[in-house]
Amino acid sequence: MLELPRGFQGDPLEREMTFTRKTFLRLSGFSFLATTARKLMAGQIRWGMAIDTAKCAAQPNCTKCIDACHLAHNVPAIPDARRSVKWIWKEPFARAFRGQIDEYSTVSAAPAMVLCNHCENPPCVRVCPTGATWKREDGIVAMDWHRCIGCRYCMAACPYGSRSFNWSDPRPHIAHPNPEFPTRTKGVVEKCTFCPERLAVGKAPACVEACKEKALIFGNLADPNSEIRRVLASKDHIRRKPELGTGPDVFYIV
Repeated sequence: MLELPRGFQGDPLEREMTFTRKTFLRLSGFSFLATTARKLMAGQIRWGMAIDTAKCAAQPNCTKCIDACHLAHNVPAIPDARRSVKWIWKEPFARAFRGQIDEYSTVSAAPAMVLCNHCENPPCVRVCPTGATWKREDGIVAMDWHRCIGCRYCMAACPYGSRSFNWSDPRPHIAHPNPEFPTRTKGVVEKCTFCPERLAVGKAPACVEACKEKALIFGNLADPNSEIRRVLASKDHIRRKPELGTGPDVFYIV
């Protein structure tokens, strides 16, 4: 009779069940550790942006960041301004910071660069009925355009006007399509995403890379040694509509 190795004596079915149970518990433990590690790593990242308004104002006709963003993400150039689609654009400073700037303010009167604020408490996420927009663990307010049903609740909830709606097929209005990024369709909402496809391969967002004046500072707000944290600690800055409690992660150095 063949003698089984130590630890394998007993009924074959029982041995199989024991092995399976042990394997399951071991794999479950590995899965738990891996999930925990991912959450800990995600908790160490909170992406944010700082915009140096003085540097930006020094180049009043510059649109490099806008052009780079829209080119990389197939943002259509809709001729009708009432139905335009934009991810990043310039807004009159007094309008962007309505109620925060008075007649005695020394803040530049030049237009401010505005985009999705990737809020800490995004109201757009709370109202989306399909989960087409959600907040990632790294702070980015993301979108799944395939799940967007075009209800525009997120547009109504966003106090910054950071979302655009495709009233028509946007693809005929894309002069130079980027094959590496998906195009959207009629009836879909879109906005700035902080370029997670670039962050995943160690690149800065397209707008940041395009700004030769270094007016856009992007980095990890959870890291006290990051450039963005050092800049925010050393210079005065404001955020748009802070009284709403949304917690914007886009800061303006003034």
